[in-house]
Amino acid sequence: MGSYELYRKSSIGMSLTDALDELVTNGTISPLLAVKVLMQFDKSMNEALQQRVKSKTTFKGHLHTYRFCDNVWTFILENALFKTDNEIQHVDRVKIVACDAKIISR
Repeated sequence: MGSYELYRKSSIGMSLTDALDELVTNGTISPLLAVKVLMQFDKSMNEALQQRVKSKTTFKGHLHTYRFCDNVWTFILENALFKTDNEIQHVDRVKIVACDAKIISR
């Protein structure tokens, strides 16, 4: 496994998927090329977040649900408080997905 497909459900990932679907439907690109583009997107997002994001965030809240499956942790927090260097943000409910970085870097 090269990378997880986590960021495909982000707004940019959904837009890319929609555009690729339209290109495949129109016959502009092949389905194989669309899959390769999505795989590169997964890899690029993982690399960009690992190498370019330098800020640190701490958070706390009420742990509503947690799950560990296929080396992926999923946490649902309620009444969470996120703190960065110069900002504090309160969130009613948040889903955090955490993956094993060793698996991504293979």
